[in-house]
This record gives sequence, structure tokens and C-alpha cells, in this order.
Amino acid sequence: MNDPHIHFELSERAASLRERVAAFMDEHVYPNEDRYHHEVADGDRWQPIALIEELKARAKSEGLWNLFLPDSELGAGLTNAEYAPLCELMGRVLWAPEVFNCSAPDTGNMEVLVRYGTPEQKKAWLEPLLRGEIRSAFAMTEPLVASSDATNIESSIVRDGDDYVVNGRKWWTSGANDPRCKIFVFMGKSNPDEVERHRQQAMILVPRDTPGVNILRHLPVLGFDDAPHGHAEIVFDNVRVPAANMLLGEGRGFEIAQGRLGPGRIHHCMRLVGLAERALEIMCRRSLARVAFGKSIADQTVTQQRIADARIAIDETRLLVMHAARKMDAFGNKAALREIAMIKVAAPNMACEVIDMAIQACGGYGMQDRFLAHAYAAARSLRIADGPDEVHRNQIAKLELSRYRSAR
Repeated sequence: MNDPHIHFELSERAASLRERVAAFMDEHVYPNEDRYHHEVADGDRWQPIALIEELKARAKSEGLWNLFLPDSELGAGLTNAEYAPLCELMGRVLWAPEVFNCSAPDTGNMEVLVRYGTPEQKKAWLEPLLRGEIRSAFAMTEPLVASSDATNIESSIVRDGDDYVVNGRKWWTSGANDPRCKIFVFMGKSNPDEVERHRQQAMILVPRDTPGVNILRHLPVLGFDDAPHGHAEIVFDNVRVPAANMLLGEGRGFEIAQGRLGPGRIHHCMRLVGLAERALEIMCRRSLARVAFGKSIADQTVTQQRIADARIAIDETRLLVMHAARKMDAFGNKAALREIAMIKVAAPNMACEVIDMAIQACGGYGMQDRFLAHAYAAARSLRIADGPDEVHRNQIAKLELSRYRSAR
């Protein structure tokens, strides 16, 4: 369809990449959505599927690969604001980002390794991730504590000679069920007696095949198992890894986390804008095609109000995310803390509302449409993942109040 949206000024190269990603989606992704679901359902749901590997090879050959990385030697060299529109396009299909090697949690883990990894760590794990040969997972959330406050983490990382011994129970470790997942970025307490609570944690690399790594089960999201990617509950039982696997140093886990989450939230939020756009398209097409009480559903005032509300909400959110991306590019992640928190609240809530309106407008069809149901589950989960709404709202309020406290 014709794209009516205002696009922020992009460099010639970024604009070209946006056009090429859009063309790739039209030619290779949308036409294969049914094939994707059939391949996942056929046989072992937890094995990689041929379609994804075929499309990865095609995207790589066309230069549409590792677009998320700002480092031009490794990625596309795009700013956050330049990459965001590409994220929106990829987000229109839940599995599409993997095709371009731009899917979470690999993007965040690769950024961690680029910024904080040693040469040896980069060679062992970053290089195969950049090539799309393996996948990774991020093990932070725990079932026995309120992980909305990450200082509650109870997992331990204890030095023992030339090794660290890792213990803990993690869940919602996305991607751990995929047999291509070869490395975990594990967050635990390395300095539990440190007075400053945000200096107690560390991150360490744990290879999946290390003795003591026990994947207990996959965790469905509102009934969707998200195979072959999935989300796992894992027990790390006296897992021994070399001291060289430590990232940056003991007590520096939060420092790494802040560097990881800023760009990742831009990615998540723009993908949600893409999901919401697709839901609005479905709502419009379905309402034009159906008749109730003597006229098309699209002519019913209530439908028109929903369409208008959806259009306003999507465009507002896109503008907010782009503002955050530009502020990060201009002044750094720390200067954009408020904006990053704002989009993390705004985008999932907007997507949930728009997708819900699309389901309502579609009636019975909306209840069984695979895209709408899965999109809603994904959007709803992001009101909790990467910090729940309540935490981000508290941060926004504190940052706002600080302006007035300093004035007094």
C-alpha cells in the first residue's frame, strides 16, 4: 500500500536502506507468513526452520544485515534515529527481525559484546553472532524475587581461583529453547556486601553446554510458545566458567545494563509501532468489507472513532520514539533517560489499545486471526518485559519532580 507517513530526514544511505527493507518485506516476508507457521507446526517446533535460513542468506547477500549496529565496521553505521524506521518495518511481522539478524535478545547481547567484550570474547561469541551462525540469550529475571527491582537478584557469581561459580534460577530467558542458542549473558551478584546496591551485580558469559546449565521448561506467553525461539526457565547449578568470561568487571552489571537497554527500547518501541500499523490496516480493510445493519462497518460511527483514535495514537507514539532516538543520538543515553522511560510506557500501551480495537472491529474474525492474537500477546508482554510500566512511570515522575526540587 502507499505509505502516507511523514518520514524524518534521513541520510541518503539510510533512506535507501529503508526502501530496500520495505521492498524485501513486500517480496519475501509477507508472502511467506503462512509458510512460516506451517514449517513451525510441522515436526519438532523447537528446531530452526528452512524459511528463516533461506531468507537470512538472501538478506545478507543484499546487504540488509546487522542494520542495528552503529559501528560501521560491523553493522550499518546508522544512528538510532536512522535505524528506528527500519525497525518499524521489520516489526510488522513478529519473526521478520531475525531475517536481517536484527532480533532480540541477540541485538542487545551483540551490543554488550561490542562495547564491553574482550578481544577473546568477541572472537568466540560476537563474530558468530554477527554472522548469524548462533543465537544467544539474556538471563536476568528470576521467579523467586520481584525482578522489577533488579537489585533484588539473588543469583550469585562467586570467584573461585581461575573460575567463577554461577548459581541461580532464571526465567523468561528468551531464546534459550532454540538449539542455535550457544551463549547466555548471565546477571547475578558478585559483590553482595557492597553498600551501593547498584554495584553488587555483574554480568558473565555462560556457554549453554556448560555442566550445571539445566533448562527446565519453555514458558508460553498468553498461550503462545513462540517456538522455535521461546522463553525458558533455567537452573544454573554450580556452573563453573573461566574468570575470563566476566564482562567489564565485578560490580559493573548495572553499568552494562544501562548501555544495553537504551537502544533496545528504541527497537522494541518502533517494532510495536509497526505492529499497531498493521493492526490498523486489518481493521480498516475488514470494516470496509463487512456490512452490519444495512451499511458497511466502516460507515458506523463507532468504527470511525476507533480508526481515528488509532491513527492519532500511532502517530503520537512514533513522534515520541523518534524524539527519544534523536535525543540519544545528540546527547547520549543518559541524557535521554526520561524519554526512554516515556516510550517504554507509551508504545506497549498504545499497541495493546490499537490491536484490541482491531479485534473488536473484526468481531469473530478478530478472535481467531493469528496475527492479531499473537501481536496482542507480544505487545502485552512488553508492558512487563524490560521493566514494568509502574517502574518507568516512577522514574519519569522522579525526573520531572527533580527539575522543581533543584529550582527550590
